[in-house]
Amino acid sequence: MMVLALFLAYEVEATVWHIRPGDGSRPIKEALENSQAHDTLFVHSGIYEEYGLQVTKPLSIIGQGNAVIDGGFKGEIIKVFSNNVQIKGLVFKNVGEDFLEDRAAIRLVEVSQVVIEGNELINTFFGIYLQNAQECKIRNNKISGMADQEAYAGNAIHLWKCRKIAIENNIVSGHRDGIYLEFVDQSRIYGNISEDNLRYGLHFMFSNYDTYENNIFQRNGAGVAVMFSKHIRMVSNVFRNNWGGASYGILLKEISDGLIHRNDFQHNTVGVYAEGANRLNIRFNEFSHNGKAMDIKGNCVDNNIHQNNFIGNTFEVLTNSKSSLNHFEGNYWSQYHGYDLDKDGIGDVPYRPVNLFAIITHRIPSASMLLHSLIVKSLELAEKLFPQIIPEQLQDEKPMMKPISYD
Repeated sequence: MMVLALFLAYEVEATVWHIRPGDGSRPIKEALENSQAHDTLFVHSGIYEEYGLQVTKPLSIIGQGNAVIDGGFKGEIIKVFSNNVQIKGLVFKNVGEDFLEDRAAIRLVEVSQVVIEGNELINTFFGIYLQNAQECKIRNNKISGMADQEAYAGNAIHLWKCRKIAIENNIVSGHRDGIYLEFVDQSRIYGNISEDNLRYGLHFMFSNYDTYENNIFQRNGAGVAVMFSKHIRMVSNVFRNNWGGASYGILLKEISDGLIHRNDFQHNTVGVYAEGANRLNIRFNEFSHNGKAMDIKGNCVDNNIHQNNFIGNTFEVLTNSKSSLNHFEGNYWSQYHGYDLDKDGIGDVPYRPVNLFAIITHRIPSASMLLHSLIVKSLELAEKLFPQIIPEQLQDEKPMMKPISYD
């Protein structure tokens, strides 16, 4: 039997529902249908084999103990059509694949002020799916999938046409993209761990005025992709161990007027890949032990790359143009061998971070096997004798002699 208790809250009479296995054939569905606005549903420990649940009124649905809602691979588990809903402390599992419906464990449809908090999602196609939602919070959830092919996988957290969404302190793995945003504005992605996803840890498309900060992106196909967007703030994130033939810490394509600040790029195939990226401020970042620290194409203009540390990268900067319309200044380059006669901490000789062998291996990847050969030493000598071979304008006029401290 469901035990009911009455209490007064928010100036309306609300009911507390205690739901337990065995209260009916589909006890959660029955409680959702019979409850009134602003009721609280406590779902007690047990396994509930239910799917196709709908929330059409303001409710709090809270798991107690190990409360598991098992969709049995039959369809979406729960859809929210009402504002002011909270879903907290539940386990959702086993959402079946369906490429026409993009099935999700939790779907929010044209709502606001919804909080999805402290849940665990296991073996879902899409995990949490927001469409045309605003001012919602997705926080402290763990979402793990078992995707092994990109074409047959959904995203852990998927947002379409949303604004002012907070995605905070979630752990997402095993999906196509960890977090995906399309037409999403004025939102914040903070403190998440996105790892072991097939494509991107975080993916922006046509989204503006968003911030992602203090996240960790590791062992993904690529860390983050920001495409066809503007005014994106990328601050204090860690990008590491994103390795592969087309892997990047950050992939930037057709974006403008953003900030890349205080991030840590470690052990990525490419730290930052930029194509059609304009008017970005790239400052106080650490690029260490990447294959290529930066690959910035000739159609990138008016970017300021200042006061970054480039340490132990195989290649520091690569470009496909003989000219550069970007400004490098005050960076530390571990491959710089200049001098500082006036002891002001700034090298007296400008540094040109693009080297000829990097250009050759970009055009002929198999040439990388010659990296430590005498041929490469000869190319380095050729650069010094004929510096016009590499982009003349791409240089740091004030290279730092010591790594920059960001404290």
